[in-house]
Amino acid sequence: MADFKNILTDVKNGVLYLTVNREDKMNALNFDTLEELKVIFEEVSDNKEIKAVIITGSGEKAFVAGADISEIASLNEVNARKFAENGQEIFSKIENCHKPVIAVNNGYTLGGGCELAMACHMRIATANAKFGQPEVNLGIIPGYGGTQRLTILIGRGKANELMMTGDMIGAEEAKTLGLVNYVLPTKEEALGKAEEIIAKILSKAPLAIGMIIDCVNSVYVPDENGFQTEANSFARCVKSGDYKEGTSAFLEKRQPHFKGE
Repeated sequence: MADFKNILTDVKNGVLYLTVNREDKMNALNFDTLEELKVIFEEVSDNKEIKAVIITGSGEKAFVAGADISEIASLNEVNARKFAENGQEIFSKIENCHKPVIAVNNGYTLGGGCELAMACHMRIATANAKFGQPEVNLGIIPGYGGTQRLTILIGRGKANELMMTGDMIGAEEAKTLGLVNYVLPTKEEALGKAEEIIAKILSKAPLAIGMIIDCVNSVYVPDENGFQTEANSFARCVKSGDYKEGTSAFLEKRQPHFKGE
């Protein structure tokens, strides 16, 4: 994978470790960082060596503390719409990636950072993590899908409260609300938990994992019949060699060896 200015990448044991690396800016998302995320996830989809992704932020204080305010301050009505649509498109690539993507939220996860985390398939927080959509303090609203994903994850009433007040919540409350899956004391332990989950996922059939992502996402797609998506995906799985291997291994009382085909 190519070198990037604002994101560190490292592939170990099939897992891409993606670190937003603007620590002096609390890892804020600027235009260049978003573009790098887009390039990376386009490659992730096609790179057979990458099986999963863990996203975190540089340092201990912040996962991503928001978008770059200096860039937001220069927006007008026309380019603001493009600004939002571009971010939505990039985060949609993450959400629809057929490989598991886990956010490790080390510290402040605010604004665009919270939206980035919510686009991932799971979230694991450090004990010092803070979550919020404080855009209302700037006279704007979340623009990268936050109004939609936060409502889906924690419900209408609490989502309205957090976005209208701009308040932050701690990691334990975020877990109680369903915004995060686990809370661990330190970044190292949170990364370890993410690796543990990914190792378990990677022992399963890759095609089935991708189909689960499609089916879960279909719940929230207007006009899509999620039950039909499920039935179609089930049929595609049954056509695969992984299905034959999985059922044979079960009947033969051995561990399956899935190939993703």
